Amino acid sequence: MASDLQIKAKEAFIDDHFELAVDLYTQAISISPNNAELFADRAQANFKLGHFTEAVADANRAIELDPSMSKAYLRKGNACYELEEYETAKAAFELGSSLAPEDARFTNLIKKCDERIAEEESGDSLDQPSEKASTQVVPEEGDEESGQIVHEVPNQATSQLNVKPKYRHEFYQKPEEVVITIFAKGIPAQNVAVDFGEQILSVIIHVPDEDAYHFQPRLFGKIAPEKCRYEVLPSRIEVRLAKAEPLNWTSLEFSKDIIVPQKIHVVSGTGSQRPSYPSSKPKRVDWDKLEAQVKKEEKEEKLDGDAALNRFFQDIYKDADEDTKRAMRKSFVESNGTVLSTNWKEVGSKKVEGSPPEGMEVKKWEY
Repeated sequence: MASDLQIKAKEAFIDDHFELAVDLYTQAISISPNNAELFADRAQANFKLGHFTEAVADANRAIELDPSMSKAYLRKGNACYELEEYETAKAAFELGSSLAPEDARFTNLIKKCDERIAEEESGDSLDQPSEKASTQVVPEEGDEESGQIVHEVPNQATSQLNVKPKYRHEFYQKPEEVVITIFAKGIPAQNVAVDFGEQILSVIIHVPDEDAYHFQPRLFGKIAPEKCRYEVLPSRIEVRLAKAEPLNWTSLEFSKDIIVPQKIHVVSGTGSQRPSYPSSKPKRVDWDKLEAQVKKEEKEEKLDGDAALNRFFQDIYKDADEDTKRAMRKSFVESNGTVLSTNWKEVGSKKVEGSPPEGMEVKKWEY
C-alpha cells in the first residue's frame, strides 16, 4: 500500500502537482513511518512549495533513519540555503559530499555558501537588499529534464501549515535566551520531537489517531543550537533557545519588515534582572500572571479515585486555620484514619472513635 502511494506521489511530483505529492507522501509515511526515502522525497516536494522549514524537518528525519542517504543532506542544505542559514546549509552539503564525493553539485553549493557567509561577515548583506534569486540553487536528478529551467519557488521567510494549531504558545526573553512555552498537557516525552537549527525551531508533537502538531517558525534571530534545550512537563513543553547574540527580539518569528534590533544592555550587579517582554504596545505581557495561570491549570487538573480525594483534603488543610488543622490531625490519628473532622470544638475535648466503612470493623494492632 505504501509503495503504491509512493509511486503516485512521484507521478504527482513529476506533473508539478506538489501539494498532492506532499499529501500522498504523508499518507505513505503514516503506513511506513520508518521509511527514510519517503521523508527525503516529501522534503523535496515541500521545498517546491516553498515550505522550507517543513523540508528541513523532513530531511532531518530522513537523515535520522538513514545517515548514509546523501540526497537527504542535499535537500536539507537547499532548504537551509533558502532560509539564509548558510552555515547550517554548508555543514549539510559537506556531509553529503563526504558520502557522495563524485557528486559535483555539493562542491558548487559549498562554494555558494562560502560566498554568502563572507558577505554576511563583511556586512554587505546588511546594507543592501538580498539579490539572491528565488529559484532552486541546482536541479536534482529526476526533477526536470536536462537543459530545462528550474521551476521557481517563492523565497518565503516562514511557512504555514494548513492545519490549525492545537496548542497555544507564549514566549518571553532574557538577554541570553528566549523561553517558549507550548501549553500541551499530558504529552509523553517520547511523542515530542524538537530540532534546533541556525535560525529554525522545529517542534513536532505526535498524538495517537490525530494529525501531528507542527510548530516550525523561522526565528527572529540566530541561536546557538548546541546550547538550546527543552523539557516536557505534565502541563506544557518548555523550550529554551540560547541567543547567538544578546539582541532584543521584538517578535518570535522572523519578518523582513522588522527593523534591525538593538543589543540588550546587561546591567551588572547582584540584583536579579526580570525578563523583557517583546510587544508593539506599551503594555507588556505579565509573565508572573502567566505562571500563576499554569499553576492554576495544574491545580484544576482532573484526578480520579484516591488521588482526587487526597488532593481535596490537601487543599482543605492548606487553606485552613490552626484550629481546623488541629482537628484534622487529631481526628485522623485517633480514629486510625477512618475519621477526618474540621471541627475542633467537637473533637478537641474527647477521643475520636474509629468509624469504619459499612461492612468493615476496626481492629487494634497488638505489639
